Amino acid sequence: MKATTPLASTNSPENNNNNPENNNENPHQSDRNGSNNDFHNNSNNNNTSSSNNQQEPNKPEANKPKANKPKANKPKANKPKANKHKSNQSKPKPNKRSLGMRLITYLFLLVLLSVVLLSVVAYQTLFTPIEQAKRMLDVKKGQTYYSVIDNWQAKNQAMLPKLFSKTVAKLYVKLNIKHPLYIGTYQLPKNPTLYQTLSILQQGADVTLVKVQIIEGKTAKDLYQTLRQTKNIDLQVLNQDNKDMLSALGIQATTPKGEFSENLEGWFAPNTYFYNKGVSDKKILTDLYQRQQRILDKEWQNRAKGLPYKSPYEALIMASIIEKETGLVKERPLVAGVFVNRLRKKMRLQTDPTIIYGMGDRYKGNIRKKDIQEKTAYNTYQIDGLPPTPIALPSKEAIHASLHPAKTDALFFVATGKGGHKFSKTYAEHQKAVAEYLKVIRAKKD
Repeated sequence: MKATTPLASTNSPENNNNNPENNNENPHQSDRNGSNNDFHNNSNNNNTSSSNNQQEPNKPEANKPKANKPKANKPKANKPKANKHKSNQSKPKPNKRSLGMRLITYLFLLVLLSVVLLSVVAYQTLFTPIEQAKRMLDVKKGQTYYSVIDNWQAKNQAMLPKLFSKTVAKLYVKLNIKHPLYIGTYQLPKNPTLYQTLSILQQGADVTLVKVQIIEGKTAKDLYQTLRQTKNIDLQVLNQDNKDMLSALGIQATTPKGEFSENLEGWFAPNTYFYNKGVSDKKILTDLYQRQQRILDKEWQNRAKGLPYKSPYEALIMASIIEKETGLVKERPLVAGVFVNRLRKKMRLQTDPTIIYGMGDRYKGNIRKKDIQEKTAYNTYQIDGLPPTPIALPSKEAIHASLHPAKTDALFFVATGKGGHKFSKTYAEHQKAVAEYLKVIRAKKD
């Protein structure tokens, strides 16, 4: 049976507004079923409405669960936290390959940084120039490249860069320098670097360098002959006489009495020197003279008190005699002490090397009685005090000994025949020592 009209009236807005009960219930129904209800839903709403009106007193209790619905939904609000916790638990573990790549990258960067820093330190250590004029560098017996580096740091501490590393310098030597270090004196350029210095020292055995060896105790004449005979030296002054050579070299030599002022004996420092190919004799002689002058001036300034020398030149003369008397460094102060004692007592020095120097080319290896008795300008058996000039080229050690003699009562000494000398206080002791010496010599001949 069709009932279209009632359906139309129930569905109209007017009927819904006039029914307050429907207005109260419909919001709940709308939440469950949506706002667009069909014909059957409206019919059910009307029936429900009437049923609810009859049970109105019990409705509040029945509806309490509906009022508590939002509270029931609270656990749902906590779900995101549970999900978050669950999400943390399910976070993927780090990839081992990724960690390995990071570690390799860090190590590479560390190595790169270390290489850069080492390069900077090496450059500053080896290639930073030191402000100084051209000078000669001594390499003594027992020295090594490492000790040269130690001396370089000690002498140039104020001029070295902050990143200078002695360890890096020695590592460079170990890895790069294969040549041995030769004893001698090397010419350094102006404002040299450590690299330049080490390179020059390496060339000690290089045939392109000129080696000039002057042994302690040799004479100026020996030096001139050595320079003339050495190849690759440009002779500029040695072909002149002594007076012109003095002028060319700018040397102002003096003697106590004004004699032999053109004699340059003693004024050149003996050593082994290395020069570049083509060096001039003037350059070499000037270097050796200036070097000896510096040594003498320094020792004179620091000399012992009460010495019987009137000038540094007299100390140079004494040093040359000491040099000729003994080659033992430990004996030189004692020999100096004996000669100083004799000068103070106005005793003649009576030293054989002065006889030999005074004889010149006439000396053939033996001193005869007539040679002792011959009065020459140098024979200290026949003259008082010191000879007029040095008799040889004295070393730095001999110069030091002449100005720092040992304190001794000895007035005599003679060779032992076994190396060294016997020192005596009295002439009787000396005569006994002479007899022992002669006995040793005769035994060697037999």
